[in-house]
Amino acid sequence: MPTNVLVLGMDEHNRQVLEAMPDADAYRFHALLGAEELILQEDIPFAELLDAAQRRVEEFPGTVDAIIGFWDFPVSTMVPILCERAGLAWTSLESVVKCEHKYWSRIEQQAVIDEYPPFGLLDLGDGEPRLPEGVGYPAWVKPVKSVSSELAYRVADADELREAAARIRAGIGRMGEPFGYVLGMLDPPPAVAEAGGDAALAEEAATGVQVTVEGYAFGGEVRVYGVVDSVTWRDTPSFARYRYPSTLPDAVTDRMADVSRRVIERVGLDGSTFNIEFFWDAERDALTLLEVNPRHSQSHAELFADVDGLPNHHALLQIALGRDPAPPRREGPYAIASKWFVRRSADAVVRRVPTGDEIAAVEREVPGCSVDVVVEPGDRLSALHDQDGYSYAYAHVHVGGSDDDEITDKYERCVAGLPFEFDDVGEERRP
Repeated sequence: MPTNVLVLGMDEHNRQVLEAMPDADAYRFHALLGAEELILQEDIPFAELLDAAQRRVEEFPGTVDAIIGFWDFPVSTMVPILCERAGLAWTSLESVVKCEHKYWSRIEQQAVIDEYPPFGLLDLGDGEPRLPEGVGYPAWVKPVKSVSSELAYRVADADELREAAARIRAGIGRMGEPFGYVLGMLDPPPAVAEAGGDAALAEEAATGVQVTVEGYAFGGEVRVYGVVDSVTWRDTPSFARYRYPSTLPDAVTDRMADVSRRVIERVGLDGSTFNIEFFWDAERDALTLLEVNPRHSQSHAELFADVDGLPNHHALLQIALGRDPAPPRREGPYAIASKWFVRRSADAVVRRVPTGDEIAAVEREVPGCSVDVVVEPGDRLSALHDQDGYSYAYAHVHVGGSDDDEITDKYERCVAGLPFEFDDVGEERRP
């Protein structure tokens, strides 16, 4: 009989990735609340969503063999709760929150590594906020819980700090209130409990190139299976593309893997995928850990499929079934792969997007290219979920090839064939 896998926050893109895996016939993937119910709404009523998901698990007409999810909060914290109640394999809720609460995560990192920036809590109640002692400009200020860099701002002076703090103060409740509810289910250290779920963190800005370490913890062992480069767009912190495998020296990625293992072991993550973001400053040969995510990056799925032969979703699925994933390595059709973000800097309303036939024509014309349009006619870019604070992404293009010149050429040919139209809404850029 097929294995039943309940997917919390199922969306069409992840369904396609799951069903394209070579052994997909052995599984039946069932939506357990859709992405629009969990992450695409203004408010996140965590308790209600958890109750709704629990009822659907209990009412499922068959065996429930695994529960998985690909999204950040609230999905990432609901999965361990549901798995524990159903007696299914997964890491603990506490280990997940130790990663996701940015302040708690830094406290845990302090115990086992030195590769973290100066940090401290920011007093949002102060009309003239100051950086915490020991933190210098330029700095990043952000909620202790945010998603996709939401309400995260790079500040260079006191004026920018004041403006960023006001923006954070106005919007922090959307994530902070439900995240505080989850924090209340645990027994955090006094400093973390006092901060709660709606505090803000200030960290000295790291320098260098940004990369992401992907891995998993299973049976008490922490294993890294890939490192992905994050290439920025123009002169902003926005991403232009992800590139796999990383171009960094092996000695550097080995150091990142060692730091990752120590942190993952420290927080007690066991029975989960993870990804950890780093900066490497080549001039100083210095590593800085940016953040720890207790899930793999769904944005990297096609990269691993193109280069290694299976998407990183495979590792998640196998762990949820209590199996060691043993991911393949370099068994895919391409030597390198990139996920490109098609962006614009000015806000706009979408007038026209490519039709299905137009997208299919481009994908036929450019081998190894696939397109994912993430907007619809009538959308205002600044109102969309999952945008950072510096630009607006309206499509993703996945490309595989033999070298960077080839994938860059493929990307440019692909974008040239995609007829988007926009109505500008001023020239204002977000800070």
